[in-house]
Formats: sequence, C-alpha cells, structure tokens
Amino acid sequence: MNLIKSTGTFSLFVLLSRILGYIRDLFIAIYLGSGPISDAFFVAFRIPNTFRRLFAEGTFNSAFVPSYTSALLSGKKKTEKFANSVFNLLIFILLTLTILVELFMPTFIKLIAPGFAETANKYHLAIDLTRITFPFLFFISIASFLSAILNSHNKFASAAAAPLILNIVLILTFLFMQSNSEILVYNLSYAITFAGLLQFVFLIFFTKKYFIPKLNFRFDIDKKIKIFFNKLLPSIFSSGVTQINILIGTIIASFEASAVSYLYYADRIYQINLAIAGIAIGTVILPNLSRYVKSKNKFKLEILQNKSLELSLFLTLPATFALLIASEEIVTSLFGYGSFDNESVKNSANALFYFALGLPAFSIIKIFSTFLFARDDTKSPFYFSLISVIINIIISLSFFNQLGFIIIPIATTISSWINAVFLIIFTINRTYFSFNTSFFSQLYKIFLVNLISMGIFYFIINGLNKYLIFTNNYKFLIIILLVILIFSLYVLFSIMIKTFKISDIKLKY
Repeated sequence: MNLIKSTGTFSLFVLLSRILGYIRDLFIAIYLGSGPISDAFFVAFRIPNTFRRLFAEGTFNSAFVPSYTSALLSGKKKTEKFANSVFNLLIFILLTLTILVELFMPTFIKLIAPGFAETANKYHLAIDLTRITFPFLFFISIASFLSAILNSHNKFASAAAAPLILNIVLILTFLFMQSNSEILVYNLSYAITFAGLLQFVFLIFFTKKYFIPKLNFRFDIDKKIKIFFNKLLPSIFSSGVTQINILIGTIIASFEASAVSYLYYADRIYQINLAIAGIAIGTVILPNLSRYVKSKNKFKLEILQNKSLELSLFLTLPATFALLIASEEIVTSLFGYGSFDNESVKNSANALFYFALGLPAFSIIKIFSTFLFARDDTKSPFYFSLISVIINIIISLSFFNQLGFIIIPIATTISSWINAVFLIIFTINRTYFSFNTSFFSQLYKIFLVNLISMGIFYFIINGLNKYLIFTNNYKFLIIILLVILIFSLYVLFSIMIKTFKISDIKLKY
C-alpha cells in the first residue's frame, strides 16, 4: 500500500465533501442563522450526522475490517457467510432501534436536548424534525457496512465519495426549494433521509464485485459473529469519542439560547482537518496494519505506524496554529453573512479557539486507537474513552453555570488530551508501538516549519485586519487564497529541510 497516495485519494473526497458541507452550512447560516429554528434543526441533524461520523468515518470500519480480513484468509465461502450474517443482524438491530425511537421521540428529545423542554415551540419542532431525519441512521449504517467491505479490499475512493451525496442533496434543496425558514427546515429534514437512501444505493453498485447482500432473518450466529459484535460497541465508543463528547456538549448547551448553533459552526470548521489528518489516515492504514499483525511482520508494522503518525501531525499542527491565530477571521469569512450576525461570529470563534487546542489530541486518538484495533483490541481504547467522557461531563457540568457554553469546547479539549496520553503510554508499555530513530528529528522539523509558516500567517492576518479586509464581501475568497498561500509555503519549507520528501509519495508500506 502506498500510504500517501491512498491517504491522498481518501482525503481528496473527504475534502470535497467538507467543501460542499461548508457551502451547505453557509446556506444554513444565511437562511437560519442562530436562533430557535436553527437550534431545533441542528439537534435533528446532529443525531443522524453524529451516527454518520461514528459509523462512516472509521468506527464501524475499525471493528469490521480486522474480522473481515481474517475471514478472507479462510476462503470465499466463509467470507460471504460472515458478511451476510453481519448484514442481516445489522438490518434487524437498526430497524428495531429506528421503530422504537420514532415511537418514543418526545422522550428521546428530552434526553438529547433537555433544555428545549423549557420552550414549547422549539421542543415540538425538534420532535417533528428528528422524526423525519432519524431513518437516515438506518440507511447510513448499512452504507457504512458496505464501505467497510470496500476498505477491506483497499478500495477507498467510492467509500470516501459517498458522503458527497448528502451535501449535494441539501445544497440542491436550498437552491430549488427555498421558502420561509419554518418550511425550509422540513424540506431539509426530508432531504437528509433521502440522501441516506441514495448513499446506500450508490455503494451497493460498487460493492457487488465483492459482496451481494442476501436478506435472511434466520440468523446463524457463530463464534466469529459473536466476537465481532462484542468488539463493535467498544469500537463505536472509543473511535467515536470525539463525536460522543460533542453530542454530550449539545445536550448541555441546549440549556443556553443559540449555544447549540455556535458549537455546530465551530465543529464544522475544525472537523475539516480532523477528517483528513486523523480519520482518513486511520481508515487507510487499518487493513494493512491488520495484515502485518497477523503475519507478524514487525518491521513493516513499525514503519507504517511511525509514518502514519508523522503524516497526521504534519497535517494537523498547521491547522491547529492557524485556527488559534485567526479563529474569528476564519469564522466571519466562512459564515459571517445574512442572519449570522457579529455576536454569532464572536461566540462561534471562541468555541473554535478552544476546540483547536484539542485538534492534535483528536488526531492522536484516532491514530493510536487504530493501532489497537488492528490487534483486535477494542476494549482498551474503550476504557480510556469512557474515562475521557466522564471527565468531560464533570468539567462541563461543574462550570456551565459560571462560564456558559464555552466550557464545552474547553472540557472536550482537556478530556481528549487525557485520552491521547493514556493511549500513547498504553501502546508503548504493551510494546504495540515504539518510536523509530527518525521520528523525533522529523517532529522537530515539523515544529520548525510550523513556526516559520505560522509566523508569516500571523503578520499577514494582522496586516489585513488593519485595513478591515474581513468586513468586505470578498472575505471568503481572501481567506481561501491565504490558506492556499500559507500551506504552499509550509510544504515548500518542509521539502527544503527534508521534513517531507517528494520520494515519500512513491514509498510503499
């Protein structure tokens, strides 16, 4: 496997999805802004979208790929039997869950957004919208199963491209089904579920070469199936801990007006880098890590682990510094239009600043969890994630009354760094991972290049602010050109001091 090429292919589609996601969110900011209607919609959207991230962005993949890879070694018949059993059990579980939640949606909303119960209109709107969007969970979970099969065969492109469908459908809804905000949120909610169905159909077309699902509710639950489902829940929790922390934040933030919206917009920005630097790399390396573990190829295993960590930090650190330096400028450039006023910009930027402090930790969690998943160890990262979530809840609840919604990104960042440190120490102590001789010299070079590039970025931002550039209609174009310029300089400086070598593109691990 070519690490950079495979990651690049996956990341390209992820980046396209994030760009379209930004256009979608820009429309939401313009037409819905930050208020009771947008809060209700974001809760209805957050639920299926959280599950999309949990399942589609590597979590289901983390549990399934090692088991499926092992089945592949046993022959085609055993592989098909295993995949079909998982498929049918998933269908049954998801149908049961969807029906139960639809029936008890008022109670469900009280659990997810308890603060909404204090405002009758917002509460009832959230119930209606979530009833419409929740079936998305069914379709996207099955689509994620199909993506995991493709990833197991080192076919990453179509699985990475599938999420584009959701954003395309929502953008088209804005363009062709515009109305007042109350009607618009209903149209958007129906569009979400429809996009899930399309995504499922899209992936069936690409998966049929490797797997054709056969619906059968006479379950044949053998030892391999039991092992897989025993791994699935811990995997969902540990690999998706960042999303779980954000969901907890949404629950707590529901008690403060517009806070759900502020957190949503901040989340959308830093998730762009996380998807590329953490999720994409973790997804791409897992099949090969699993093979190297099973074949006991320690040499290739060590190289792939170190290179994937280097690449993750190479991509994460410049984004972290850029968000810290210019959080307000970035938010106003991306979302500061229409109903999204100055107060919305300032509050979302503050949330983004504290999320950015945790961005390296979010990526480290994803990478090191993958190291453990490759060894069929889902319980250890589960325990660390559980501790992280408990710490997050304690901090958030302890200081929410004094600090308001801003404690949520602070708590998320603190708890994530604790989780990351636990994972690093654990994997090293178990001899699952060791830093090779070149890692720390490469890390030093990465920090040095970041210092130079971000210094230039800081002076340019300050210079532009003096001339009120970020108050005009061209601020989006300016921030995009500036990001391209700084990242180009970052790559150029990296090549000059051999942090990143052109020859690395051709290396296979």
